[in-house]
Amino acid sequence: MKYCESVLELIGRTPLVKVGRMADESMATVLMKMEQLNPGGSVKDRMALHMIRGAEKRGLIKPGATLVESTSGNTGMGLVMAAAVLGYRCVFTIPDKMSKEKIDMLKDFGAEVVITRTDLHHDHPESYVEIAKRIARETPNAFYTDQYYNMDNPEAHYLTTGPEIWEDTDGQLDVLVGGIGTGGTISGAGKYLKEKAAEAGRELKIICPDPVGSIYFDLFNKREPGEPSIYRVEGIGHDFMVGTLDFSVIDEVRPVSDRNSFLTARRLVREEGIFAGGSTGTAVFGALEVARELGPGKTVVVLLADTGDRYLSKCFDDEWMKDMGFLGLEDRVGTVRELLALKGGDVEFAKRDETVAGLAQRMSSSGISQMPMEHKPGEQHLMVHEMDVLRGLIDRTCQPEDSAASVATPLQGQVTLDAPLSTVQKILDDNNVAVAIDQGEIAGIITKIDLITFLTARA
Repeated sequence: MKYCESVLELIGRTPLVKVGRMADESMATVLMKMEQLNPGGSVKDRMALHMIRGAEKRGLIKPGATLVESTSGNTGMGLVMAAAVLGYRCVFTIPDKMSKEKIDMLKDFGAEVVITRTDLHHDHPESYVEIAKRIARETPNAFYTDQYYNMDNPEAHYLTTGPEIWEDTDGQLDVLVGGIGTGGTISGAGKYLKEKAAEAGRELKIICPDPVGSIYFDLFNKREPGEPSIYRVEGIGHDFMVGTLDFSVIDEVRPVSDRNSFLTARRLVREEGIFAGGSTGTAVFGALEVARELGPGKTVVVLLADTGDRYLSKCFDDEWMKDMGFLGLEDRVGTVRELLALKGGDVEFAKRDETVAGLAQRMSSSGISQMPMEHKPGEQHLMVHEMDVLRGLIDRTCQPEDSAASVATPLQGQVTLDAPLSTVQKILDDNNVAVAIDQGEIAGIITKIDLITFLTARA
């Protein structure tokens, strides 16, 4: 018989999954490390168990001990899951900005949860960090796991996450992208991967998207912290420097807004079928930016932090997103990308050597009233509308045997793939069609009936 002795044996060995619809052929390959498939639902399972095992080996935890931690939720989940198997009790402090789902899940596993204020500096006596330290001091047989300074945290990823990525990519990755919370994941995995890349004579970069409002961007780029501010993404970024973060491993920290983080997480589930949280949205947004910059032939690996089911009341709730100012009515209607995915089909182009008569016949048989012209890179986009063909024939400004280019006009009504459909509706008020442009190329044509069909299908 084949079975595991406990759920803890399921931690690690998460697969890589290629980004599909959210990327295109002009971008580097993006592979997602599916850390939300760990049994506790996040990447933190790895270091939580490793911190407990390390403390046990050093004699710091005695039977029946109470584990105390200040957590945004996921480290707590990893700890309480392991504690349930190993027979320990857990007390966690958690800031009040964290989702109700996280808090309820911790309680369901048997943890005692103390809710603290988010808007306090980390060394304030009532901050979640200082309250956790106080509870550990005042509770008999308690151990403060201290994820921010416990070096078993990055070591867990040096021993497991990094080697898994190297093995599964055959060492052929160019960039590792991941958010920074405690810094343990990116520091441990990044250190291992950079060592292996150096041995293989390869260059490998570590790039970390970070929430706007976190101090890490300023710390990395200016070597001094900026003024922290409240941001809504959970689990990454910080208002203080931690001991488990090794900046020497990191090549770049780039800021990502809450809005882009949450909207990317929502795209991830709708376009890739992967349900992950807002911090994963931060990482994926950054990874897609990097992939566009690198271009084809390169490989980017991005770490997905946790599952989305613990954010149902946050970034996956339309009303919460609207209240926070991250989602307007136009965003909820849908995007150009979503409409084209439902519509499907290739764009029909007018050919350079085609006559007006030939083009008119094709337009009639295809049931379409406009056609973009073929073009070379750098040339202006042109469109042929049936009304222009009709006007030209009646006014005798063109003949049936003339080139179709003679009745073409500059392309109007251009939109990006991520534009809200409210933008398309405004274009359709002034033009017969809207034209989706991606990387300078025509990706789709949207008519009024296309928009109506999409909205009725969604309704």
